[in-house]
Amino acid sequence: MKLEFLGASGGEVTGSKFLITTVEGNKILLDCGMYQGKGLETDSMNRDLGFDPREIDVLLLSHAHIDHSGLIPYIYTLGFNGKIYCTSATRDLCSIMLADSGKIQEADIYQFNKKRARQNLPPVEPIFTMKDAHESMKLFFTSPYDKPFDIFPNVSVEFKDTGHILGGSSIVLRIRENNKVKTLLYTSDVGRYNKKILKDPTSNLPQADYIICESTYGNRLHSTIEEAEEQLMLIVKDACAKRRGKLIIPSFAIGRSQEIIYALHRLHKEKNLPDVEIFVDSPLAVSATDIYRLHRECFNDEMNEFIDEVSDPFGFNKLHYIRTIEDSKKLNIYNKPCVIISASGMMEAGRVKHHLANNISNPRTTILSVGYCAPTTLGARIMRGDKTVSIFGNKYKVKAHLESIDSYSGHADYLELLQYLSVQNPKKVKKFFVVHGDDESREGFKEKLEETGFKKVSLPLHKESVKL
Repeated sequence: MKLEFLGASGGEVTGSKFLITTVEGNKILLDCGMYQGKGLETDSMNRDLGFDPREIDVLLLSHAHIDHSGLIPYIYTLGFNGKIYCTSATRDLCSIMLADSGKIQEADIYQFNKKRARQNLPPVEPIFTMKDAHESMKLFFTSPYDKPFDIFPNVSVEFKDTGHILGGSSIVLRIRENNKVKTLLYTSDVGRYNKKILKDPTSNLPQADYIICESTYGNRLHSTIEEAEEQLMLIVKDACAKRRGKLIIPSFAIGRSQEIIYALHRLHKEKNLPDVEIFVDSPLAVSATDIYRLHRECFNDEMNEFIDEVSDPFGFNKLHYIRTIEDSKKLNIYNKPCVIISASGMMEAGRVKHHLANNISNPRTTILSVGYCAPTTLGARIMRGDKTVSIFGNKYKVKAHLESIDSYSGHADYLELLQYLSVQNPKKVKKFFVVHGDDESREGFKEKLEETGFKKVSLPLHKESVKL
């Protein structure tokens, strides 16, 4: 079989796409993610797929994050009509996330085309629309964790819980070629251990012949979740009680927002928060939280015990969910200390950009980063200390107080990745491919893997093709 690296390779951290072609000619796509955070370059990168969507037989989707699922409506518009397999929670999240992405693209293209019209340039089309996203959902089929199923006579698939986000999975493929079964493990994004909501990444993994593994934090370590909660409490107190300002938490709508909401709920319950209002200003995060409530099967024992005690882990009297634009705009003139949780986590899109534009030059404001920001994103520019940043084409001086907590990251650090891989016998792994990381992370993780005993570890280039 042939394996092609068509995204999240060559030092890229987004745009996951890996294409397998069997000896029978079956084409299996692992994820179909969107590139994010490279400005105008992103559009051309997303349109350059590296494959003909009409030739793809099956798409196996690891989870709902846009950098793994975001181009599904696009390939649908180009003729892809195969089946998409994922877990039920992933399908439910995709039903809102892909539509939201289409809506954002339509709005962005509308503004972009107004500028083009002033320059007497022809309009351009969005990569896909909200309607395209809705229509592509008819291709989705679901399977639970740990239940192998056949997609072709010689190919079986099994989803394994990664604990990354709700429904997140590693994908195990068993492919029979020339009377031999080859087992490929695609880890996708691996979550952290001992989290507060989701179960730990499973240790129930088969021995793999080939492994494709993420390396987002392949050269770094996180502090513990308990330390993160202590940090969060201290930052809220400093921002809202001492500085008497707004605490803006740019957060991914799926996963990270629910972690922060749940942490604030527990801190409030224990009377460890100042008496301030907390606003979740992201329609997508609001809808995603409703989906989280539907999938208790993904929660760990501690979370389920908390639900039995308080009924709703994502709701308490100081928490307010903002849906309408009008209510979001009211936060601009809200002059009391408060906490605003708003998407997106890398500060590249969504309502958080408006909150940053209105507050980033105020020294009483605190901006708290709670996850990874790709190097070229607005979030990365702010958090690395740029004195001036551009938001919506306007320049703003960065006078806000900056804080970060990396423990809320949905990605495992290198020790946790090695823990996830500890069930593998390195001597039986024929090839190990490190993807989904910048160059430093990939190279650092490659060294850790080799120290652990893995031998044939490679850092595939974009559009590299290998025979397995």
